Amino acid sequence: MKSKGIAYLLWLISFFGWLGFHRFYLRKFGTGILWILTGGLFGIGAFIDLFTLGGKVEQYNTKVELTSIRKSTEASAKMTEARLKAGI
Repeated sequence: MKSKGIAYLLWLISFFGWLGFHRFYLRKFGTGILWILTGGLFGIGAFIDLFTLGGKVEQYNTKVELTSIRKSTEASAKMTEARLKAGI
């Protein structure tokens, strides 16, 4: 799980988002590199990130949780299927 506090801290220490450290933290490597090369899309994207970063962290965390739920559900279904085939 990613933390909003750490994401905002990275935004702050990367010269108010211009270097895109917060994007690397959220595993957005493509836009992280773009932020470094363009200065946070000339500051406009970095400013927008100030207001949208919390939602991006929540979106990342939701994606990770859903992936975990899917994996455990699939594993449970496979175990149930194996037990039914074995007649247990």
